Amino acid sequence: MSALTLRLPDHKHARLKALAQQRGLSLARLFDELTTQALTEFDAETRFLARAQRGTNRVERGLALLRKAQADGDAAQ
Repeated sequence: MSALTLRLPDHKHARLKALAQQRGLSLARLFDELTTQALTEFDAETRFLARAQRGTNRVERGLALLRKAQADGDAAQ
């Protein structure tokens, strides 16, 4: 486990301390939960962007497949 020194304005420190107290947590545990949430959001965004990149330039191919499926459905009727 690593130690981290964080410099915050006094008013933010007081608000975070109050938040931790309200949740029944230590300030260290509150920061652990907040960083876990931030990293989870970052990971989700990274996965989304990677998937979006794989789909780049595939719009026309997707639309062609939809048109073909529609045409095949029309011909079957």
